[in-house]
Amino acid sequence: MARIVFDLDGTLIDSAPDIRAAANRVLERNGITPLSLEETRSFIGSGAPVFIERVGAARGLTQADLPRYLSGFLDGYEQAVDLTVVYDGVRDALGVLQSRGHRLGICTNKPIAPARAVLAHLDLARHFDCVIGGDSLSSRKPDPAPLRAALEGLGEGEALYVGDSDIDAATALAAGVPFLLYTEGYLHVAADTLTSAAEFTRFEDLPQLVEQALL
Repeated sequence: MARIVFDLDGTLIDSAPDIRAAANRVLERNGITPLSLEETRSFIGSGAPVFIERVGAARGLTQADLPRYLSGFLDGYEQAVDLTVVYDGVRDALGVLQSRGHRLGICTNKPIAPARAVLAHLDLARHFDCVIGGDSLSSRKPDPAPLRAALEGLGEGEALYVGDSDIDAATALAAGVPFLLYTEGYLHVAADTLTSAAEFTRFEDLPQLVEQALL
């Protein structure tokens, strides 16, 4: 059976409303114009420090300001779970994959504490035998080390990575792992510019795509 690793934000869950709320609490305390949901989605994907860098660039913050804003953002990030939802079909797809004997893991640029918190809140943690966050190692995606660490945590077997972004595609390519692209998350580039074994818009289709990718 295979080892299947998933990205988290924009792949299994839509967490942008919670991330936006956590960021806006800090911005509004400092008299800064809050983020729109569209802006928030466009800034997600490279981890919390890069997210705040992108917020700073959009709002004219200085480099000296960023550590304070990052600290304030992280203070509320672990509790930012109430507005996050699981994408349609995810729970059933995970159950089917597990019933077929596949081992599942997470490799995300989200810091590990908020990642574990939201997985527990949404009752998804039970599906995953290994969770690697953006601060679990000294490097983050698209460096392949976090994906390799997640796969190592799942033991032996064929490997697949499932994600929603160019960062995920680049990570899989660098690790030499086939990539399945979910196109309804936080994808900001044309899907046909990315290297993937398959694309999908519905999680109902994922178990069959996994079987095809493993042939």
